[in-house]
Amino acid sequence: MGLLDNVLGLASPLLGGLGGQAQTSETQMPYKAHVGITDGDAAYDTMAEVLAIVGALAAGSVWTKIWEKTVPAQQTLRWGFGSPAYPHNQGYMWFCVLDTNVDFEVGVLRLTQAKSRETVIKTVMEVDDTRLHGATVTTLATATPTNINEMMALPEKIEFPQVGEDSMLQLWYRCVTAATAEDNLGFSIPITVRQ
Repeated sequence: MGLLDNVLGLASPLLGGLGGQAQTSETQMPYKAHVGITDGDAAYDTMAEVLAIVGALAAGSVWTKIWEKTVPAQQTLRWGFGSPAYPHNQGYMWFCVLDTNVDFEVGVLRLTQAKSRETVIKTVMEVDDTRLHGATVTTLATATPTNINEMMALPEKIEFPQVGEDSMLQLWYRCVTAATAEDNLGFSIPITVRQ
């Protein structure tokens, strides 16, 4: 073993080795969480605020941002958690907009991640929202699925980069058929947090 090999060997833990990769935030300890309305930024953290946006959408609407969360300092976030290899340890999501005791809103939900100035917005997933809630329109509680076999899985979306400080996780929505008068909205979507 020569001097160069010794130098490269010593540099390896410090620099990731020459030609190797430096330590990334992937080495930070992840933990599982879910986001809901109250986890959003100030303009998106109450049901009334989000319902006002969704309620203004007519059938056939354009994509409209209905919720966002800015990543705090010293954290990175990514939609979903867990792995499909372990289905009972991955995240499951639900989303519902309804007119209590009358009908559901029908639309498409889009999960995105955006840079802080929204110059780059990446679509992570789009899903028909009829797949994200139960069939009982009585209340938001009765429309919320409780059986993971009836819920949509959302494992950690490792094919997308982690979202860093001041960037955002966002929900966009496109209305297909409006509810009679939207008065209830809720969601719980899994995320992976690293810090």
